[in-house]
Amino acid sequence: MLKFYNTLGRKKQEFRSIKKGQVTMYTCGPTVYWLQHIGNMRAYVFADVLKRVLMFNDYRVKHVINITDVGHLTSDADTGEDKIEKAAKKEGKSAQDIAEYYFKIFHEDLGKLNVIDPAVWCKATEYIKEQIALVKRLEEKGFTYKTSDGIYFDTSKLKNYGELARLNVENLKAGARVEIGQKKNKTDFALWKFSEEQGVRQQEWDSPWGLGFPGWHIECSAMAMKNLGETIDIHTGGEDHIGVHHTNEIAQSEAATGKKFCNFWMHVAFLTFKGEKVSKSKGGLFTLSELEEKGFRPLDYRYFCLTAKYRSKLDFSLENLENMKNTYTRLKNIIDGLDDDKKVNENYLKEFTSSVNDDLDTPKALAVLWKMLRDTDADGKIGAIKKMDSVLGLGLLKKEEVKVPKEIMNMVDEREKARADKDFERADVLRDKITKKGFVLEDSKEGVKVKKA
Repeated sequence: MLKFYNTLGRKKQEFRSIKKGQVTMYTCGPTVYWLQHIGNMRAYVFADVLKRVLMFNDYRVKHVINITDVGHLTSDADTGEDKIEKAAKKEGKSAQDIAEYYFKIFHEDLGKLNVIDPAVWCKATEYIKEQIALVKRLEEKGFTYKTSDGIYFDTSKLKNYGELARLNVENLKAGARVEIGQKKNKTDFALWKFSEEQGVRQQEWDSPWGLGFPGWHIECSAMAMKNLGETIDIHTGGEDHIGVHHTNEIAQSEAATGKKFCNFWMHVAFLTFKGEKVSKSKGGLFTLSELEEKGFRPLDYRYFCLTAKYRSKLDFSLENLENMKNTYTRLKNIIDGLDDDKKVNENYLKEFTSSVNDDLDTPKALAVLWKMLRDTDADGKIGAIKKMDSVLGLGLLKKEEVKVPKEIMNMVDEREKARADKDFERADVLRDKITKKGFVLEDSKEGVKVKKA
């Protein structure tokens, strides 16, 4: 049985798709105004594992990830500058160039992490027509009102507004100590924002209400429904999306269609540093490239992500990642030394399947893999690993090309000469030096092999 934790009901539920054998899945993608850090990337590793588990269970998955390239303001309260426009001014580039440049880096990082591409990448700027149509639909049903700066959704018109986040809207109203401007309710949100002055923004469009641009939330609803239908199976994102973004997606989507927007809401917990969410002020805010510069492989980080349940906070430090790097390297080295007997160990595979099908329990799944590798009586290991890695995505059977620096090869040659001269003490000293520089030597009948430590 396949079970996932559904944020909407706050419990694990048996997963059943709307259409037999098919799954529609939407993942909130990045706002491409800057580099994505490793905290952001945890969300995509999680969504990738989820998709792989569904495929492992013979589902055909139509996966959509959006790219926010307009409309995400610096405040969730519909105020501040558009993040893309702000970056364009700062870097002296066009908004489109900013979005394309940072999406390219993000996409490359996903590839390094073995994240499978979605069926559809959808950019908000390419769905303006659909967003305007959705706002008009809401307007016709009486869910909108106009202020001097835009068209807003009236959350008081929905009885179950805030159900996903379990918001106590009455208490929010009673405890409000903030200026809400022309909004009728504190929880109301912008569907369409007006341009303050024509031609100042790089990205603005004509609409029935005036020149402007879409609100951040309306983009996801419009793109999800256009590509996946009015009711979808699974929607994923970070836990920070629960209280505002996903709550507002549900409100506008269900108000427009009169149907349930999504059956399963799944959220990944924060990556933390010293117990706090990774951030510029708290620390731990690295990009994947910065980790590579420090000698880590992207799949070291993927392995690190899999060692914790996706709903648990994962505390990051370079020391923790170093430990996972060593563990992952040891795992790869053990697998490299296995012979393929052309069998599949069904017992361990069954135990692995039970783990990943229980709300993506990857720590337990990794424990099953290690248990199998340590079982000297087990056969069919390579066959089982191949199937397990279709979920884990760690490239466990992929032979890595090791680029050995000239300095290391000179020491290897010197060691070989010492061994030929029977100067074994000198040979051992050279081996230790090579190990300290991150490489290990394996002596075999075919000669010495150099591997990454």
